[in-house]
Amino acid sequence: MKTETEIRMDGMNALIQALGLVEAERFLMAISRERFNYTEWRRTRLPDVSIEELARLANLEAEKNNQLFGEK
Repeated sequence: MKTETEIRMDGMNALIQALGLVEAERFLMAISRERFNYTEWRRTRLPDVSIEELARLANLEAEKNNQLFGEK
């Protein structure tokens, strides 16, 4: 099990990899300026699919990223 610090670092690295350093910072600033309700966001913003399908889609994206960045 990862520590909270490891999870935060992985999250930051994922944001930077997906958005770039400047856009990741802008994203964090936008989130911190507004009230953010994760439960509401989860209910209304994610596709209406099962957790299994969501995991399958996430794994496909991870495989594409691994191929793109040459990771194993």
